[in-house]
Amino acid sequence: MTDLRSHAAEIAEQFSDHLDVSTDEVEERLESLVSEYRVPVDEARRSVVNSYLDEAGIERDELGGGAGGNEQTLLNDIDEDEQWVDVRAKVVELWEPQNEAIAQVGLLGDESGRMKFVSFTTSELPELEEGKSYALGNVVTDEYQGNFSVKLNRTTSIAELDEEIEVGDDSTTVEGALVDMQSGSGLIKRCPEEGCTRVLQNGRCSEHGNVEGEFDLRIKAVVDDGDEVHEVIFNREMTEAQTGIELDEAKQMAMDALDTTIVEEEMRGDLVGYYYRVTGPTLGRYVLANEIERLSEPADAEELLIKARSM
Repeated sequence: MTDLRSHAAEIAEQFSDHLDVSTDEVEERLESLVSEYRVPVDEARRSVVNSYLDEAGIERDELGGGAGGNEQTLLNDIDEDEQWVDVRAKVVELWEPQNEAIAQVGLLGDESGRMKFVSFTTSELPELEEGKSYALGNVVTDEYQGNFSVKLNRTTSIAELDEEIEVGDDSTTVEGALVDMQSGSGLIKRCPEEGCTRVLQNGRCSEHGNVEGEFDLRIKAVVDDGDEVHEVIFNREMTEAQTGIELDEAKQMAMDALDTTIVEEEMRGDLVGYYYRVTGPTLGRYVLANEIERLSEPADAEELLIKARSM
């Protein structure tokens, strides 16, 4: 069976209870997008699924089989978008949701590593507790820029486990000079749509189009350890702690200057040129900073920038 045929069969099965749609019909639509319009397969699949969701008048989390009837999967083995899986994992960390549509967000962990999870308010699921282990049935995988996560939905089953899941240590420690900050640092806006935290580019979400975004803070740092350059992301909490600039203050700074980039420039002066030890999980090409320690007084920032940009 070809890849497109396999995708088509899965989509047809997903909608079998909602629409009269055949594998041949789905494959034809996928083939048109991939062959005629040069759309990547993953995007073609997403487009076709969204089209059928609109046609059926249902939400994405109404798809899928019965909870607990999927393949038991390790977090580190998840490598496909929009797959329905069962996982057994420990709630390693809970984060503060930045969107009213999100009930809980944080990190799950099992023996293979860690992965972000999201639970939606409309799903009305029991809340998970940090430090406890659960069997989670019928969660759906999601992918954005090579980073995978799992979404809990209204069909997800949650059963607390008597035993504690051992979490594999997939954390990375990077120690070196923070030599640059990438575009997309400072005061940013994220997509407000349910389950989407994508950063807006010129007011546009890559999936949901033009939206009224919600403000957030982050740093996309470049850390040079002397042998290689690492890309490190500071979330809002870490950004506020390292710069002393909180979200409300950042928004006021941008309003006064009529320019959001003033926040990034202010933060750049606080961070670039200093040496840091950063520890956290690796997702895709990024290290997500869970712990940050400033190690010394700043080095020559201009010299470090020249070195970094020559690589």
